[in-house]
Amino acid sequence: MWIIFERTLPPDAPYWPGRRWLAAIDAVGWPIATWLLLARMPGPAGVFVPTAAGILALVVLLRLRRAVWANHRYRFTTSKVVSVLAVLMFIGILAKLGVA
Repeated sequence: MWIIFERTLPPDAPYWPGRRWLAAIDAVGWPIATWLLLARMPGPAGVFVPTAAGILALVVLLRLRRAVWANHRYRFTTSKVVSVLAVLMFIGILAKLGVA
C-alpha cells in the first residue's frame, strides 16, 4: 500500500533591497567554488573533471535564472551551509570540553 503526501511549497521569501544581487552572487559562487575544488584534485581525474564542469555550468545557469527572475523562490545556499557548519563546530567545542 502506498501513501502519497503532497508537499506544499514554502512561502515566498521576503523582498529586501539588494536581495537579487546577493542571490546572484550566491547562485554563481557555490558552483564555482565546487569547480575550483574539483580542479585541484590530485592525480589524473580522467573525464570526471570536464564532465563535472559541464554539469556545474548548467547548475550555474539554473540557479542564476531562479536567483534573478524568480527571486521570491530562491533560497540562499550560504545560510544552509553556515548553519550546518555552526552545528558541527558547536558539537566539536562540546566534545573538546568533555561535555558530550
